[in-house]
Amino acid sequence: MADSRTIGVVGTGVIGTGWAVRALSRGHDVVAWDPAPAAEQRLRDAVERAWPSAKKLGLFPRASTSRLHFADTPEELAGMVDWIQESAPESEDVKCPLLQKLAAAASADTIIASSSSGLMPSRLQDGCEHPERILIGHPFNPVYLLPLVEIVAGEQTSAASIERAKEHYDDLVMYPLVVRNEIEGYLSDRLQEALWREVLHLVNDGIATTQELDDAVTYGPGIRWAGMGTNLTFHLAGGQQGMRHMLAQFGPALKLPWTKLVAPELTDELIESMAVGCEDQADGRSITELETLRDDYVLSVMRSLRPLDLGAGRLIAEREARIHASFEIAPWSPTALVAAPLGLYEAPVEPDWVDYNGHMTEAAFLTAFGWASDKFFRYIGIDEDYRSAGHSLYTVETHINYLREASLGEPLRITTQVLGIDAKRVHLFHAMFHGESGELLCTTEQMLLHVDMNAGAATPILEGPSAALAAIASAHSSLQVPSQVGRTMRVTSESEK
Repeated sequence: MADSRTIGVVGTGVIGTGWAVRALSRGHDVVAWDPAPAAEQRLRDAVERAWPSAKKLGLFPRASTSRLHFADTPEELAGMVDWIQESAPESEDVKCPLLQKLAAAASADTIIASSSSGLMPSRLQDGCEHPERILIGHPFNPVYLLPLVEIVAGEQTSAASIERAKEHYDDLVMYPLVVRNEIEGYLSDRLQEALWREVLHLVNDGIATTQELDDAVTYGPGIRWAGMGTNLTFHLAGGQQGMRHMLAQFGPALKLPWTKLVAPELTDELIESMAVGCEDQADGRSITELETLRDDYVLSVMRSLRPLDLGAGRLIAEREARIHASFEIAPWSPTALVAAPLGLYEAPVEPDWVDYNGHMTEAAFLTAFGWASDKFFRYIGIDEDYRSAGHSLYTVETHINYLREASLGEPLRITTQVLGIDAKRVHLFHAMFHGESGELLCTTEQMLLHVDMNAGAATPILEGPSAALAAIASAHSSLQVPSQVGRTMRVTSESEK
């Protein structure tokens, strides 16, 4: 799929804005349309509010809010884009004529996806030109952070369109879940709806407040659901015998009148109880403040799952890997001009790199330098293929000097200098600068040893990386040795002063 595409966003409410931010953060162009007065300015304002969260998730090369454009008509938009994401109000009376306009104006191979959260795609595609390219792409709010998107085909949707939809949402680093059977409400909203109906009953019957019911989720099952969902969680509840034992033990309770899946009547009193309860929970915080809080905790939960390669954490790791790959410079070659020093790695200060003061921790500085070393390895030819053959560079000694603090979201730029090499060793120096001010923040000196991982012993660096290191060492030989190199740490006695 092309590195840069043009995505159409039709409808610029909460969901449409989320789609715009996700596409922009991926480095794509976005063309939007909405018939509401002053819609363009509201969209631009909403994108700017969400952009800090998108930056924390990670921006791809060329990602910029300046790549957002606004069309005068839906027909104009349809002729300008590679993909159309319709996010109009949840009404067939609104969506159907709009989709027919878009289908008539778009090229036959342009996929048109509706963000509907429950309507039947067969009804939406009826009457549209080339209905085989019309489908559901149902996201979850905030779209620019949460990775799930449900893909639902209508009766006329082609298998090729489903495959293209999977590729498109994968390109946006989302989790495309294909709903195999066309059904109202799809999958996730049906599960949410069951919980929501029970909430309404419990509030309506005076059993619990909105705060108590939210606490019942956030302090318990919600934490489990983030990584495993309901079924695997209950599988564990059955002990060593798993789900079979769980159902045998707790299955009889399903006959008890614990739940009420039929929704209660939405009386004025129930609506008031729900509204007042949520306002009390907000505790004076505005919607904008709560959105920022939500984005921060969503990012934190997803990032906490990243080291475990679990749930949304797997996509966080994949997003980072794709961003790093997008910034990749060409590997060294005998004809390449070697920069002195090398500039191979840039990144913002990530949310999980900071402490309670909002500053980078000691471990986070080493993490950033570790990414710089990884970039250096790849530059000289030590990549997955090299490592799979049983060879790699191992760090055997590190000296780090902290000069200035770095705060959440600040841009970092790291340079790499080769101080010396021999057959088995590489002596490196990394310098971390503020990406905008150029101020030196931190340095580290590393000694690395080439290891045969199968033999568990140091061995000479193989020919390709060895030639690259020789060329880099030669290009860096005229650089001044940084003052931090070789520094030792001790308390000087009075007699030595």
